[in-house]
Amino acid sequence: MAFLPESIRNDFPILQQTVHKNRQLVYFDNAATTQRPTQVIEAMNHCYRKDFSNVHRGIHSLSERMTDQFEHARQTVQRLLNAEFPEEIIFSAGTTAAINTVAHSFGESLQAGDEIIITEMEHHSNIVPWQQLAARKNLKLQWLSVSDDGQLVLDELKSLLNDRTKMVAVTAVSNVLGTINPIQEITSIAHAAGAKVMVDAAQAIPHGQLDVRKLDCDFLVFSGHKILGPSGIGILYGKRSLLDALPPFFGGGSMIHTVEKSGFTPALLPAKFEAGTPPIVEAIGLASAIQYVQQIGLPAIEQHEKALVQQCISGIQSIPGIKILGPAADDRVGLVAFSIDGINSQDLARFLDFRGFAVRAGHHCAMPLHQRFQIPNSVRASFYLYNTSDEVSHFCQTLPAVIEKLQ
Repeated sequence: MAFLPESIRNDFPILQQTVHKNRQLVYFDNAATTQRPTQVIEAMNHCYRKDFSNVHRGIHSLSERMTDQFEHARQTVQRLLNAEFPEEIIFSAGTTAAINTVAHSFGESLQAGDEIIITEMEHHSNIVPWQQLAARKNLKLQWLSVSDDGQLVLDELKSLLNDRTKMVAVTAVSNVLGTINPIQEITSIAHAAGAKVMVDAAQAIPHGQLDVRKLDCDFLVFSGHKILGPSGIGILYGKRSLLDALPPFFGGGSMIHTVEKSGFTPALLPAKFEAGTPPIVEAIGLASAIQYVQQIGLPAIEQHEKALVQQCISGIQSIPGIKILGPAADDRVGLVAFSIDGINSQDLARFLDFRGFAVRAGHHCAMPLHQRFQIPNSVRASFYLYNTSDEVSHFCQTLPAVIEKLQ
């Protein structure tokens, strides 16, 4: 039986509002951030009202209750990713913080002349930390190309890899193209050459099941706010053997075993990488969001999104002057980015907003990718489990009228 988004829309109070002269809000900006169901909001409210305290070191009731819930949240993420050990799950401030942690900690051991491979479709969060590391350590940054139809040119990967390649950092899903990359194949190729693999799963985690043991990636990162959870929390997964061997990045409280005037001894995992007070209530909110998504089922969400993206592409592809970025509908997640000849994407998004549509315009933190396709920016409509076929139909009918007005 197909999943019906109408059955869960009442769980999202923010979607019930109107904007701009009583236009019903149509939220198509899910690749930037998703909305929160009442269940997540109430789980976090309960923590603040009944249980809140700092975790791990307190011996009083509140601290013990909060610690239990916090560590239960870690186990929830562990099960989501099918990680082998709970200590392989590190709470961070988000995907960006997690990538920076890997770049700094893993990068400590790299030597001048070592190489890192990234791709043309990466978000700036998976570009800039490696550029910074390359500048600090005199490393060589290699770029894996994107084809005209929005796919990674995997034939290039083997030619880029050599005995100086230490890391392949790749997104699982492009936030502009929607492309679903073959991570398991990429990991296999990279490991055969002796390189490690870090997967940016920020855009993949809401849309389908990720099994880190099947993927065999060395690191994987994502953000809570992309999967109905709160902002301010992310996940760094790393194989335990690797995390054990890496030095901590952030220093401070919680991440130490002992501190003396002569130096410090780091704590065991996962505390070693969780300096300071962690995002406690945010972790509880993320666990609630994961449970919500799992109750519906990631396969059902994926099927629903594919239907929406097929409907959208079919409905707008014949618009004169439109350029839809990325692969065919069957090969992408639920987002569609496009440009219109002679029309500024910011203007188009603003006029769509006046009609009630919340879409994203700009370079989407992916300037090298837009340069690859020789356009300055694009408009992106991105869908999630609460979006409906009627909303997509309304969008496809509205877009030509807005374009005509701008022209």
